[in-house]
Formats: sequence, structure tokens, C-alpha cells
Amino acid sequence: MPAAHKGAISFGLVHIPVALHTATQDNDIHFNQLCKEDGSRVKYKKVCAHCGKEVSGTDIVKGFEYSPGQYVVMDTSDFEKAKSEKDKTIQILHFTDIKNIRPIYFDKTYHAVVEAGGDKAYELLRKAMYEEQKVAVAKTVMGQSEKLLCIIPTDKGLLVETLFFHDEVKEIPKEPAHPDLNDQELTMAKTLISSMDQPFEPEIYKDEYQIKLREIIEAKINGQDIVQTPAEQPANVINLMDALQASLKQMESPKPPKKPRKKKVETA
Repeated sequence: MPAAHKGAISFGLVHIPVALHTATQDNDIHFNQLCKEDGSRVKYKKVCAHCGKEVSGTDIVKGFEYSPGQYVVMDTSDFEKAKSEKDKTIQILHFTDIKNIRPIYFDKTYHAVVEAGGDKAYELLRKAMYEEQKVAVAKTVMGQSEKLLCIIPTDKGLLVETLFFHDEVKEIPKEPAHPDLNDQELTMAKTLISSMDQPFEPEIYKDEYQIKLREIIEAKINGQDIVQTPAEQPANVINLMDALQASLKQMESPKPPKKPRKKKVETA
């Protein structure tokens, strides 16, 4: 897969050539739109609003509407002219603790893969940040947009998270009320949290909705009847204290032992 962006991480006078590769993928099932009458694919065409003719991708240009119905046309060279050499690098602005960045600012994750000649400087930055438990706040231009970035060290490499700018983040529509809590409620809630505390193991979580959806698709392909899973009935909980006590009792009940997972054999 080609890199989404190429540049160099720059801090002080150190430059580390890297390529950014997307770190996540879309595993959702995607559907086509069909005509209900005969099942044919529904397609969309790009047409000129003036003459009504279909327009191909090569005949489409980008325009900025500076006045109603008046556009200035921009091409690739115009966008490149707006970039300086500094914009083409991933310029580290400063270092900070990751807890200082609210989760709402994180957008998309990339692997920063070191390019030829940058191995030692890359490892120096990664190890120093990792041991100091710091992340870097940086900026670059990707495509036709300036991006605010967070560079995160891991035990293997560097992750780059694109961040939203402050004016892109919406405030909460309505702040929740903060009613007084009694000590018993708070203690029981903390006990419940403690009883459910365990390490995060990403490999054990599955998208169960997508799995069920695939089963339904296979069943329909094979002409089988689809049986809907009965919905779980919520318990008739009267108040918050009852809910906490019932939850704690549920956590205390013996659970069947987990089946041991087979160890994966790593290949070089």
C-alpha cells in the first residue's frame, strides 16, 4: 500500500525521513444501492449544471466561490505554491504528556515508517520520548490541508495521530447535571469498577454486529430462514443503590473458566 504522506520529522536540526502509512482499516460490510423494481445497480453521474452533459473526472477542476456564481479556479500547482519547505516537513513544535491532550482531539492514526538513512535518528527520537514518557505536538501539510499532529512513541516505533484544531471541536450541547452523591453510592461504584478492572487485550474484542450480519448474508444466499436473536430483558431495577448492589452480586457470581487461547506463532 502506498504511503499516505512522505516527509521528514524535524526537531531542532535533526531531520528524520519518514513515510506515513494508515494504521487502521475499514472492515465493515458495504452494500450497493439497487433498484427495488429489477435489482439493477443505482449509479450516480456528475453532470454540468449549465448544459446537463455528463462530466468525467479529468474535466473537473476546483473552484472557490468568492461571490455568488463567481469562481476562481485552482489547479495542483496553485496548491503547491502555497506550501513552503517548512510545511513539507513534520515540524515538532514541543513535547508534552499525552494526558494533556483530550481524546476528542484525536482523529486518524498512521505508522511513521523510517526511510533510508534515518534509522539512527528515528531510534534516538523514539527511545528518548518513550523513556521520558512524552509525546510530540507537530504540524505538517498533508494534501491540501495543514494538519496538527501528535507523535506517540511505542515499544516498536512511532505512531502519528492527526488532531483536530480547537475551532473544529464542538462543545458539548448540554452539560450534564452534577447532583450530590453520598459516600455509600460512590464507594459501591468504585468497588464495581475495581471488580471489572482488567488489562486491555485488543485481540479478544470482535465486531459482533458484523459477524452476525455476515451470517445473515450467508443464510440469505443459501435460502435459509433467518431467526432473530431474542432481546435481553432489562432487570426491573428500582433505584441506583439497588442497581449497584445487583451489579456487585452479579460480578461475585462464579463464572465458567475461560478456554485457553492458542498461542500465535510469529513468523519472520
